[in-house]
Amino acid sequence: MATRTIWKGAISFGLVHIPVGLHTATTDSGVDFDWLDKRTMDPVGYKRINKRTGKEIDRDNIVKGVEYADGEYVIISPDEIADAYPRTTQTIEIQRFVEAAEVSFVYLERPYYIEPINRGHRVYALLRDTLAKAGKIGIAKVVIQTKQHLAALIPSGDALVLNLMRWGEEVKSMKGLDLPSSKARNMAPSATELKMAKMLVEDMSGPWDPDDFQDEFRQTIMDLVEKKARAGKTKTVIEPQEEAPAYGDNVIDLTELLQRSLKGGKKGGQGARKAGAKSAGRAAPRKRAARKTAGKAAKASGNARKAA
Repeated sequence: MATRTIWKGAISFGLVHIPVGLHTATTDSGVDFDWLDKRTMDPVGYKRINKRTGKEIDRDNIVKGVEYADGEYVIISPDEIADAYPRTTQTIEIQRFVEAAEVSFVYLERPYYIEPINRGHRVYALLRDTLAKAGKIGIAKVVIQTKQHLAALIPSGDALVLNLMRWGEEVKSMKGLDLPSSKARNMAPSATELKMAKMLVEDMSGPWDPDDFQDEFRQTIMDLVEKKARAGKTKTVIEPQEEAPAYGDNVIDLTELLQRSLKGGKKGGQGARKAGAKSAGRAAPRKRAARKTAGKAAKASGNARKAA
């Protein structure tokens, strides 16, 4: 089932650009309980409440602050927040290629399918097959909706998957956990224990099929919803309409530069990035208003998420 493109840009490494679009690779399958007014069946929203007084306050009276010390906050203005947003480049810029086995799964957060566009299929296939045969993945940076992400570019069958990652400081250290050391002799299993454990694992082994595993709570609730709906026990709720966001499609197609990238090496890549940075610097005054507008939109979105 095809999904709409949520982002358009290009994969960039060396001097090569592969025009691509991103598609969501997952969907929420949990049960979404909405709040309704039982008297009128109107949707129930969320209020902004002053935690000390308990009174509702207007949006205009809300500022954003970062706790610097216990009870001490530094206030950051909307303009300062807008200026801090990363420059939108519409580029998945690969920083490094690493062994796939080196990246722990705890860093992976949210996957997206990458689809080649604008005749970028051949170079897309070249990058995908090269990574698969080398057993490597690309570590990249990408800006999506004004937020910069670390991401892993992973070959998966016919596709390249962009998996957004957690930053290093977001992953807790295992230090302090009472874990059995793999080198501790007193923890080493006996030959008999290993044999029996291996037999049990083999007995429970089988092919991976995601359809074999279901969310039992969701299924129970949805069965109940179906049963009540068939019995006519439904209520009509009018939801407010939302406009679909617009996405840019300005893509640079430079697919014939592999040889030049190899000749230029790291120097060529750094030169291209420096040139891009200078160009961005000259364009900054023209983009400041756009970033401020994006910052205000992100602020509203962030408030909504916090309220939720």
